[in-house]
Amino acid sequence: MHESNVYVNETQLYLLSYIILRFLFCSIYLLCCLKYTHISIIYNEVSYLENLSNINVIKSLLAKHNFSFSKALGQNFLINPSVCPKIAEMGNARKGFGIIEIGTGVGVLTNELAKRADRVVAVEIDERLLPVLAETLSEYSNVKIINADIMKVDLKKLIADEFSGLEVAVCANLPYYLTSPIIMSLLEQRLPIHSITVMVQKEAGVRLCTGMGARDMGAVTVAVNYFSSPKILFNVSRGSFMPSPNVDSCVVRFDIKDKTPDGVSDEKWFFKVARGAFSQRRKTLVNSVSSALGIPKENAAKAAQAASLLPNVRPEQLSMEQFIVFSEELKKLSLM
Repeated sequence: MHESNVYVNETQLYLLSYIILRFLFCSIYLLCCLKYTHISIIYNEVSYLENLSNINVIKSLLAKHNFSFSKALGQNFLINPSVCPKIAEMGNARKGFGIIEIGTGVGVLTNELAKRADRVVAVEIDERLLPVLAETLSEYSNVKIINADIMKVDLKKLIADEFSGLEVAVCANLPYYLTSPIIMSLLEQRLPIHSITVMVQKEAGVRLCTGMGARDMGAVTVAVNYFSSPKILFNVSRGSFMPSPNVDSCVVRFDIKDKTPDGVSDEKWFFKVARGAFSQRRKTLVNSVSSALGIPKENAAKAAQAASLLPNVRPEQLSMEQFIVFSEELKKLSLM
């Protein structure tokens, strides 16, 4: 009887030990599974953010937020993963700099800017993109999104409020239809900025960066060369965007000059004359300015003569110095 009790106790002990070991094994296995799941979630989130230029990721993201592209806003989002890092690197996104971004898309360029610059303030007109950006830019504490029209933002105040102690540069993927107005506005405001780096239609980029006196120049060429030293950085094929536009693009940078050309007494008048000069490209300088500004043709002709210009000269044939002299002479005659 005594030996039987010992046998039962040993059997119960083995059974209890087995249950305890099985419990421990299951607990450890469960913990490992939970940890692996947590790591997988983190990895998927990181992979998701690192693939914002992947067309399938963008489609999934936009579908999640019920977003559709707006033709009226000229929306074409970059899907070429090599483009935005180059824009950021060549657009002065680095330590000691604050960046104003115009138009964010889903935040592909914004991410690259935020990795490099001390602070990024992005101005986005489409409020539908705000929840998208809240998701794609969630890991950055140095990014601020302003839902506004860049043409209506007080940029001098924005720079003073947001970038104290920092150099400032502008980076943007501009809608094609707003390229000239936005660039002209940025330049004519005389903002305390180091450079403007923008993605534009290739044809527009060539016109922006051409020298004075070139056949392709326009009014914006005068402004660009007056305020900055322009340079085409690299070309971008139409297949780099979603949806794909009908033309290729290029990235250009305008390095703002410390000192503008001498001789201009009234910059607003000077650029008004420049816009008038190129308002009717098939006409001569005298006829274009006279028609656009409502100035008597004889006064425009006298101003051209005083600037040592031929009567039939076309605006694209003028140098910066000749444009300045013509503008100043025209102003004198207009005040008489």
